[in-house]
Amino acid sequence: MDRKGGLTVGEVAQRSGIAVSAIHFYERKGLISSSRNSANHRRYSATVLRKIAIIQVAQRAGVPLREIADAMSFLPPEEKVTVADWEQLSSNWAADLDDRIARLQRLRKLMDGCIGCGCLSLNTCKLLNPDDAIGENGPGPRFLEEDAPASLDF
Repeated sequence: MDRKGGLTVGEVAQRSGIAVSAIHFYERKGLISSSRNSANHRRYSATVLRKIAIIQVAQRAGVPLREIADAMSFLPPEEKVTVADWEQLSSNWAADLDDRIARLQRLRKLMDGCIGCGCLSLNTCKLLNPDDAIGENGPGPRFLEEDAPASLDF
């Protein structure tokens, strides 16, 4: 690897553990950038490896790619991501992740005994949703979007 010339897409793929196609996809989405050498081949700064790691961590946490791109838009293209940058990025996602965790915990509670009052049980669930009262709050499985009634103590 020629550090002066930058990393090839293959080297980035090998070091980051993702496919070449994913690297090109991230670049098309504006998450990472490259330059071109005299032979018109893409070259990546080593700083791209940390950005790819951030993208991977955020995706595994369920952050949509659009939100990752928005959050990373303040990062200079060729500069190393700092601890302060990571703190800013992660704090932007904290509230959303807390909300997702709460939704998943509600789903886990409801999975064994209820389908969330919004699906097939609307008219038959006399204990948890008499007269489809939950349906007045909107379509779909409402207990994932709002607090389930206290009567749902699974």
